[in-house]
Amino acid sequence: MLETLLNLVRESSGDAIVNNPAIPNQHNEAAIETVLSGITNGLQQQAQGGNIGGLLSTILGQGGGVSASNPMVNGMVSNIVGNLMGKLGVSETVAQGIAATVVPMVLSKLFTKATDPNDSSVDVGSIMGAATGNQNAGNIDWMGMASTAMADGKLDMSDVMRVAGGLMGGGNTGGGQQAGGLGGLLGGLFGGK
Repeated sequence: MLETLLNLVRESSGDAIVNNPAIPNQHNEAAIETVLSGITNGLQQQAQGGNIGGLLSTILGQGGGVSASNPMVNGMVSNIVGNLMGKLGVSETVAQGIAATVVPMVLSKLFTKATDPNDSSVDVGSIMGAATGNQNAGNIDWMGMASTAMADGKLDMSDVMRVAGGLMGGGNTGGGQQAGGLGGLLGGLFGGK
């Protein structure tokens, strides 16, 4: 997933970074790595902060998609702006221009690839695995789970928990979690075994 993401950042950074006279050529790679790091950290913050439903919903193109009005995207842009200013010494205007251009473009391309059954370079499971830091997350059929869970047309935490209950044995709270399933993932994220 990281290699695909890096390639997307590189191909989306042409005008914003590589051809930007405010970024000296010797700093192009540092700017690209800063954007990459900001995106991966932003995905991790969403998942590990308990916003699995929001992250999955955004990947699936719901809730405003990857526009600047999406709080997840806005948070990534803000963090990247600060990091670009600190690492490269560019102005806030230049950093904002880079982040506001590249982040939505990269996320849109990444999430389109992840949901395209004909593109094997990345899938929803690999994004969720990287975001949660839980290797078992990559083994979950997130697309199947989302389509099953979205009875009301949107995916939210109650949908995720409802599906998790099914994966844990129909909501059995007697410790019947399936190792490697969503129950194991949620248990790991929320301090369970």
